[in-house]
Amino acid sequence: MMVPYNAPIADMRFVLKDLGLLGQVQQLHGGEEITPDLVEAVLEEAGKLARDVLAPINHAGDRQHSRLENGVVRTPDGYAEAYRAYVEGGWNSVPFEADYGGQDLPWTIATAVQEMWQSANLAFGLCPILNQGAVEALQAHGSEAQKQLYLPRMISGEWTGTMNLTEPQAGSDLSQVKTRAERREDHYRIRGQKIYITYGEHDLAENIVHLVLARCDDAPEGVKGISLFIVPKFLPDETGAPGQRNDVRCVSLERKLGINGSPTCVMAYGDDEGAVGYLVGEENRGLEYMFTMMNNARLAVGVQGLAAVERAYQQARDYARERRQGRAIDGTYPAAIIRHADIRRMLMTMRAYSEAMRALILDAMLMQDTARRHPEESYRLYAKRRVGVLTPVVKGWCTDMAVELTSMGVQVHGGMGYIEETGAAQHFRDSRILPIYEGTNGIQANDLVGRKLIRDGGEAIGEYIDELHALINGLNERGGEDMAIIRRQLALAVDHLDNATGHLLEHGAENPDAAHGAAAYYMRLFGLTAGGAMMARAAIVAQDKLDGGGEEIDRGFYEAKLATALFYAENILPLSAGLVTPIARGPASLRAIPDEAL
Repeated sequence: MMVPYNAPIADMRFVLKDLGLLGQVQQLHGGEEITPDLVEAVLEEAGKLARDVLAPINHAGDRQHSRLENGVVRTPDGYAEAYRAYVEGGWNSVPFEADYGGQDLPWTIATAVQEMWQSANLAFGLCPILNQGAVEALQAHGSEAQKQLYLPRMISGEWTGTMNLTEPQAGSDLSQVKTRAERREDHYRIRGQKIYITYGEHDLAENIVHLVLARCDDAPEGVKGISLFIVPKFLPDETGAPGQRNDVRCVSLERKLGINGSPTCVMAYGDDEGAVGYLVGEENRGLEYMFTMMNNARLAVGVQGLAAVERAYQQARDYARERRQGRAIDGTYPAAIIRHADIRRMLMTMRAYSEAMRALILDAMLMQDTARRHPEESYRLYAKRRVGVLTPVVKGWCTDMAVELTSMGVQVHGGMGYIEETGAAQHFRDSRILPIYEGTNGIQANDLVGRKLIRDGGEAIGEYIDELHALINGLNERGGEDMAIIRRQLALAVDHLDNATGHLLEHGAENPDAAHGAAAYYMRLFGLTAGGAMMARAAIVAQDKLDGGGEEIDRGFYEAKLATALFYAENILPLSAGLVTPIARGPASLRAIPDEAL
């Protein structure tokens, strides 16, 4: 079965152009070349590949799975051809440095494109995401020789990259990593096992570049003794082409709840003479280097959350338009279920969250571009602080909501949603990994509260909340009942966030258990409010377009934007009130039940 997908280009264009993100990108270094016509062409062409090539193999790949045959991983039918089309179109090189063959487009634009790959086929889209993180890590920390050898091939997509952190005894606690690295004259020999390695082995590219965390024999214990190594599947020869097979193997594939098209590998290093590895940077700084990759990946996983919701929404909406059952309020029988109030509630909830997520994510990526490209250091530092705050929110909030909203998409289908043939259940199953990998959402919440709030003394989050208050003040000048409702509900949510922030700053350091017990609530409150702020900005633009007159506009489009922002304000922002009490109480209710009773 093929479930159709059409990239939401009009919505992306609205965020990039109407909300002013593209104008800000154009003020950055190299941004003068990022014209509206260029962006439109990029989005249109990417949308075609997503719709015509990636989406048609999504459901079949889920049913077929990747498979391990005689030591070789075979991806589902059509994946190799799709990857070839993706690479030949130059899509793998979009955000990377021109010095190594990249197109050097801003991450703000690249992320909009990335959403399309993930919505069309999330299992396929994992391969570019892992490679993207590996490229980022080597750009930041590799030697010039390593960059010249690996980056052009990884940026073109000729080779792919992976990240190898997790071991059977060491999940999120990387201090327990036991993989060993033995020094040789010009390389190291790596021995150990890694699990959950996405695209650790596959048939899409001619070589795979593994970035592996390992510990030298005389390294200190804990995270301070971890180093990062390049371990290619095939050792490059003197011309840079894949040569001798390295001592690294995929020994099994995991059986999973979702993302079945992607191979999740158990990798063995050094079953024979030891896998040849090359040190990245300095010994014992591997975790520091890997976090370059991790932070990139966490933002990308947030994009996957949005992408899963968008895909589930499109399918639920299309089904609701066609499925006829029951009597509509006007007496029509049988009526398309999209005319029933509860179905409309669910569809509007999915749509409102997806629009809020998209705007928040692209705004975060604008900050990423600003931190890298702005000519003034003060702006770069400001943007870096903002990215630091928004990274756990984008990863945590967007993926938590992805599970809830893809489940809602199943509910729209009723009993047919529970049947695999419709494809609705796949979006739910695929999304369930998102709050787990690249740092569980509990880790994201603790990072937001422990590091980005308490350790920072609230500086960066305080800056953000001040901007939210300024937005509310601007809404005071807007007339009309709709804008008054949006302003009132956003103001209440911002007050809740401000009060929760103050409480955690006052008590969190002296009682970290309380802060960690409240962290998940705080992260959701932050995301919900930040999404509401982006929807308020969207409402302002939509109202101005509708009131402007003269310009030829699609009134129906902007009326829908205003209606969706109003729905978010009336139906979603009030949820902020219910998140404040558990933050104030901390873990008191968690301590009330002894461990043995849980």
